[in-house]
Amino acid sequence: MISLEQELKSNAYPGRGIVIGETPDGRKAVAAYFIMGRSQNSRNRIFVPDGEGIRTQAFDPSKLEDPSLIIYAPVRVLGNRTVVTNGDQTDTICEGMSRQLTLEQSLRSREFEPDAPNYTPRISGVLHVEGGRYDYEMSILKSDQGDPASCLRFTFSYGNPRKGEGHFLHTYLGDGDPLPSFSGEPKTVEIPGEIEAFAGMLWDSLNEENKVSLFVRYIDIATGEYETRIVNKHQ
Repeated sequence: MISLEQELKSNAYPGRGIVIGETPDGRKAVAAYFIMGRSQNSRNRIFVPDGEGIRTQAFDPSKLEDPSLIIYAPVRVLGNRTVVTNGDQTDTICEGMSRQLTLEQSLRSREFEPDAPNYTPRISGVLHVEGGRYDYEMSILKSDQGDPASCLRFTFSYGNPRKGEGHFLHTYLGDGDPLPSFSGEPKTVEIPGEIEAFAGMLWDSLNEENKVSLFVRYIDIATGEYETRIVNKHQ
């Protein structure tokens, strides 16, 4: 297990990141998603509620340039499943799962983002809370060492998650040109019991210049009820 706080503070540009896990008392399923940006177009965003999920929105519509890869619904709820992703594959997953497909099957039609030369990985997660039981999955679709002709697909399943632990998956190993894609398995991190403490730690640990927005949700595993925090740099 690594310190998520130190992991974020030591990386000026992890890009977009998903954290999924369980509180130390085993009562809450936890999901977090953050976005960062280097360009004016990427930084000109906020998270806004959208039904039971959220969507990205231009903070200043007059400065919106290309919306194709920055305006999407990062979080949607489909029955007892909460879907969290870094792109419009949220809709692809929800559509697939509505037809009884798995996360892996749903994403077969998708690849990494077409933003050469970075080819940003598509990262996704699904939390399944039902009848007092909880499990989750995470996925990453990435180019093979920057080769757009080859897509690598990895799915990680976590059944009966360990209390107080979670996993962190993000798009970039760090800043660069082109940006180096994430490599390896999702990182094991500690999950605190209180949503305010977790949201505060995440936001304070992200690079001040590059951070844009943060979403955190704690879901009661017994009842399915949840509480959410949204933090935007532009308020």
